[in-house]
Amino acid sequence: MLALIKIKNLMALISLFLLISTVQAEPLSAKQVVINFQNDLIEVMKQGKKLGYQGRVEALTTPVLNSHDLTKISRIVIGKQWKAFSDDEKQQMIKVFTELSIASYAHNFKEHSGESFRYESEEQTARGGVIVHTYLVLPKDKDVQFDYMLKKKGERWQIINIIANGVSDLALKRSEYTSILKREGFDVLIAKISEKITLYSQQ
Repeated sequence: MLALIKIKNLMALISLFLLISTVQAEPLSAKQVVINFQNDLIEVMKQGKKLGYQGRVEALTTPVLNSHDLTKISRIVIGKQWKAFSDDEKQQMIKVFTELSIASYAHNFKEHSGESFRYESEEQTARGGVIVHTYLVLPKDKDVQFDYMLKKKGERWQIINIIANGVSDLALKRSEYTSILKREGFDVLIAKISEKITLYSQQ
């Protein structure tokens, strides 16, 4: 009888564990993806000086990769010319753009002076995406509005664009990159992006 009770208790514990595991495995909402990423940013900022640039890059790599669809973003910023890229060129572009994205966060969010993020609202887009509206609260300056556009990749919501005070990062990069490609070609574009990464590391 005692053995039967122990077995039942064990089965109950296993069932509870499986239930918790299932709940934890459920994909995050678009809102939670943004909030988690912003929390990671703040934590890195708090340790920014201690970590140094390379330490911030290492600390932000996983949060950026988990929350951003950098393959899709790379394709969007190149536009129609993406189809003309070879497979090697596509992979090279995704690699260097990923490095740039992480480097820019490490450079722009390098220290903490009381900043925090505030969630405002979210809205559905006509094409099945979600825009999450937030603010970066600056203690001694005007708050900066950050709007995150997310689309689903499989079952996961991922960031594909960030609009800061009405200025689309995606639109800026697309204008710059397509112009360089037309005037100077693929190799020059990769070189210029690499130069930007190096510049971030030195500031």
